[in-house]
Parts: sequence; C-alpha cells; structure tokens
Amino acid sequence: MLEAVLDGVVVVDREGCIELLNTEACRMLETSAEAAGGAPLARVVDDPAFGALVRSVLETGRPAVQDDRCLARRFAPDLVVDVAASPLWNERRETDGVVLAVRDRTIQRSLADRVAERERLSAYGTIAAGIAHEVKNPLGGIRGAAEIIASRLDGEEKLRDAARLIVREVDRIRTLVDDLMVFHRAEALNLAPTNIHRVLDDVLELLSMDPLATGVKLERSFDPSIPELRADADRLTQVFLNLGRNALQALDGQGTLSVQTRIALEQRLPSADGATLLTVQVSLVDDGPGIEPRVLEQLSTPFFTTRRGGTGLGLALSRHWVARHGGSLLLESAPGFGTRVRVLLPFDGPAEEPHEPA
Repeated sequence: MLEAVLDGVVVVDREGCIELLNTEACRMLETSAEAAGGAPLARVVDDPAFGALVRSVLETGRPAVQDDRCLARRFAPDLVVDVAASPLWNERRETDGVVLAVRDRTIQRSLADRVAERERLSAYGTIAAGIAHEVKNPLGGIRGAAEIIASRLDGEEKLRDAARLIVREVDRIRTLVDDLMVFHRAEALNLAPTNIHRVLDDVLELLSMDPLATGVKLERSFDPSIPELRADADRLTQVFLNLGRNALQALDGQGTLSVQTRIALEQRLPSADGATLLTVQVSLVDDGPGIEPRVLEQLSTPFFTTRRGGTGLGLALSRHWVARHGGSLLLESAPGFGTRVRVLLPFDGPAEEPHEPA
C-alpha cells in the first residue's frame, strides 16, 4: 500500500530514527530504504524544520503541517514540498513515533510562478502603454523646441550646447520608453529550427571579447543529445548575452562563469493545449558575491537596478522573451555563494502567441 502512495512516506521512531521509507520518499531524499533505515532523520534530511516538526508531534501527540518547504538535494534540483506529520500510538495510547507524508509541489509551484510571471508582464505592458501615451507626445514638443533654440543661437555656444543636451536627453528617454513598450507590443517571433549550442557558442564568443571578461574564466558544459528547438535565435542571443553580461559585472574581473545545458526531465512546461512538454535547461552559473534576498526579489522589476548607469530593463526584457518562447527564467542566489540563472525552454516551441492589444 505504501508503494502505491504518490506521497513520500517516512516513519520515524521516538528517538527520531527512520524505521521505514517508501519508494517516493527515497526518490525525494536521494537515498534508499537500506541506507536510511535506522539512521537519524537529521542525517538524511538536511532541514531542521523536519526534526522540529517530529519533536512537536511527539511532545503534543497532535498532527502538524508545514507547507512550501524547500527540500535541498545534492544531485538534483531542490524540491518544494508540503509535509504533514501524524503521531503513531502504542497499545497504551502513548505517542510512539511519527509518520511524515511529504508531497512534492515543485511542478505546481513552478506553474503558479509562471502564471504570476505572465500576469506581471501583462501589467508591465499596461504601464508601458500609459507611459507612451503620456510621455512621447510632450517629448516630441520638447525636442522640437530645443532644436529651434539651437538653430537661432548664433554666437552663443554655451546656450547651443545646452539645447543640444536637451535633444540628446529627450532621445535617451524616448529610447527607454521604446524599450518598455516591448512588454505591450506582441512582436512576432521569427521561429525556426535552432541549435541552442550554436547560439550559446556565439554568445560566449561575444562575451570573451567584452572588457568585463578580463580575468574571468568562461566554461561550457553542453549535452550533445539536445535536439534543435523551434525558437527565435536572435531573441535568445539577446537573452543569454544580457544574462552573461550581468554575470561578468558581478564577477568584477575574477572568478568563473559556467554555461551548462541539459534535458530537465523533472521540469516540464505546459503547452497551449494543456499538455506537458519536455524541457531543455540552460544554466548560467557564476561564483561571484551573490545577491541579497531583498534585492533578488526586485531584480525583474523594470527600472530597478543596482548598477550605476543601468536602465533596470535587461532582466525584465530577458524574462519577457523567454516567456514569449513558452519558457521560464529562474534566478537563484545567496550572498557569498554566487548566482545561478536557469532558462527553461520547451521542445515544442512557444506557447500560444499573445493577442495584439486593442
């Protein structure tokens, strides 16, 4: 019966040692029933919250639940799990152990995050349309007035320079507005069979010539079995070039940037008809200083940047173009432990194209 249960089941005795695991629990915990039998739970599960949950049930005799726990793993991507703990009683009705039911919520969380990401991109599009309407017309008038002033200031070189500065700044603001309008316009992708490794080789070649790459070791680890994808090679180049430059800026002339590809069997993306698609994962991993959690939460917000002179649109635009391919962009980082960006792309091309805005 336990082998037929879709959740992972772990039985723990009063001393906190494992008595039994089913197959699903072994998969999630990356162990076997033989190896884990009799071992303390803390040795198998590297999360003190599991031990605290067991102690709480043993002390109170009442069930307890924890949702959305991150289950760290050594040889596979981390999982998001819900954990329910129930007491086991002996013949004297004393709490004699605990049963843990561990439910893998990784795919559901991934899909929920993807829906939330699409909603954010849609909101950015609405904001962009409002900005364009309210800003671009006045900018045209300001630019025209500055050009007229500059043409009539004979002999007033400083004033002419000031008028030209106004023109340049207006053009810069217009460019930012045009970049932001990408979220609102449903620009068609130029889809074609694409060798993802050829795209990444071109990106690495461009990154190697960037002055920021001086002192940085560029590595690649590609899975040669990955077939061609239906994708827009130019847009993907734009995405990976932006992500690579972000990593180089974080490394600041020392460290390693590794680009890796693999087929992510545990991560599937939904198609337009609701089916799940096999996924190729492209990871950019650096061993730089990492990112503070409060900054990490805001990095994909347009115009948020920690870099002097940055526009704060690069990562948001990368997410946009990955989403337009039917994929997802995941950012993982911690201070002192570097940063990993994972781009997930479906083998079956993009999800349903968004409709042209009315």
